[in-house]
Amino acid sequence: MFSSINIASVEVGKHLYWEIGSYSVHGQVFIVSWLVIVALLLVAILGTRNLNRIPSKFQNFMEFILEFLQDIAKNQIGEHEYRVWVPYISTIFLFILGSNWAGALIPWKLIVLPEGELAAPTNDINTTVALSLLTSIAYFYAGLAKNGLGYFLRYIEPTPILLPINILEDFTKPLSLSFRLFGNILADELVVAVFTLLVPILIPLPVMILGLFASSIQALIFSTLSAAYIGEALEGHGEH
Repeated sequence: MFSSINIASVEVGKHLYWEIGSYSVHGQVFIVSWLVIVALLLVAILGTRNLNRIPSKFQNFMEFILEFLQDIAKNQIGEHEYRVWVPYISTIFLFILGSNWAGALIPWKLIVLPEGELAAPTNDINTTVALSLLTSIAYFYAGLAKNGLGYFLRYIEPTPILLPINILEDFTKPLSLSFRLFGNILADELVVAVFTLLVPILIPLPVMILGLFASSIQALIFSTLSAAYIGEALEGHGEH
């Protein structure tokens, strides 16, 4: 009874490979990532090119987004040091949100590629790992820039016995960030794809709306945790 359903159409793991030197990269991830980046740049340029003392609705919207992102950084990093990290936290949040929404809203399956298919960049584990490693580099940089080599004293506090656990924690942070984002976005896209195959008319719509909400929450979680890790690294080792 299920022979007419093309289960292969929801199969994961197929990619459009680009050969760059001796490396193979996932071409569909770069294509959608570039489209998301261009869209974000266009919105930013259009929203800030004519700033008025009495703001328009669009300028109000842009200022609301900026204040929202500033609040994320301020609440997690602290009022005195958050400003320098607002661009990073904002970029992470907006790129993940744009990528998630691009996968949820745009019918990429209508665009036929020689191999694989276009989808949200964040449903590729390589993208989420790269974003997580950026956060790891950011909080190591933050800690070393403020505390110097004294930053590493946090690994033996409150007792040297905790040294292995504290080191392990730095490996689990990027792992948890990357797999949480990857798993949630991939699962959401698979659920929508399966529902679309089974009941292609109305049932997928509530699932897609729920997916948009979940995608927004995932962007918020990732950026909030990134800011929290940076804030933790900025704490003086004597302040614990």
